[in-house]
Amino acid sequence: MALVNIPRLDLLHYTQGTQEQRNQFIQDIGKAFNETGFVTIANHGLSKELIEELYQVVPEFFGLPTETKEQYEFPELAGQRGYTAKGREKAKDAKTPDLKEFWQRGQTIVGEEYSKADFPDNPEVAEIPRFNGVTAEVYKKLEDTGRDLLKAIATYLDLEENYFEKYVINGNSILRAIHYFPISDPDALSPDAVRAGAHEDINLITLLIGASADGLEVLTKDGEWFPIKAKGEDIVINVGDMLQRLTNNKLKSTTHRVVNPPREKMGTSRFSIPFFLHPKSSMSLASLDSCIDAEHPKVYEDYTAGQYLDERLREIGLKM
Repeated sequence: MALVNIPRLDLLHYTQGTQEQRNQFIQDIGKAFNETGFVTIANHGLSKELIEELYQVVPEFFGLPTETKEQYEFPELAGQRGYTAKGREKAKDAKTPDLKEFWQRGQTIVGEEYSKADFPDNPEVAEIPRFNGVTAEVYKKLEDTGRDLLKAIATYLDLEENYFEKYVINGNSILRAIHYFPISDPDALSPDAVRAGAHEDINLITLLIGASADGLEVLTKDGEWFPIKAKGEDIVINVGDMLQRLTNNKLKSTTHRVVNPPREKMGTSRFSIPFFLHPKSSMSLASLDSCIDAEHPKVYEDYTAGQYLDERLREIGLKM
């Protein structure tokens, strides 16, 4: 198998390090995003205790009766708030839905006028009050971590360090808690049914808090699937399609998937909690001039983030 560049980086080297450490972090994350689109990050600001509590309340929610969970499902919101039941979402171009259910928490706007149509309220789970507080806290901490990472990425791209700030503060980011539910009868599964079909993320960057079991794999340049395993409390960061479009493919939105477990473990659950860092819908994704030249002609037509999100939500079956 070819060598895959997925480095483990220490965020404190960027936020509190020497100039030499900051410069090295910038080059390391830029090189990895240029080659594989993935890194793992240590010292990201989430305590071990908070992560543990998150992985207590999330299974507790998914363990509620189906009829209780369905009270928190709002199809008119295209899965962007609250609960989304089994069989709703599929990978782009897939025919079979993913083997999962999930909960999504969105932005709470502070200090700006906004429309409830653009930023609906986050539903509160009455049965598990701590679920609401923990997911809100995790959302804010991952948003702050993502903003630091985007500053490093902006510097790597020779942009002003705060280039992304005006777009991602009060942006359209989403925290998703996923339950890959147990498969009681593996023989009844469709041959192409998987926990998460091969896909690329929609957003700028994704921050993934571990997972309760293995299964995440990334597609290498050689067409091989490479398993990703974070160390301890590290989080996994990957490039999304919006950042790939903005950089005219300089930074790679790499195809990844979550495979089914071995047959003997199919009766177990897997929980995973990604944070999809989205900009405001008005942000232009037109490729940066600095990423276009004779060797790298412009690949994508100009879109706004809102237009692109709308298109992709329809493709994956969350929006009609």
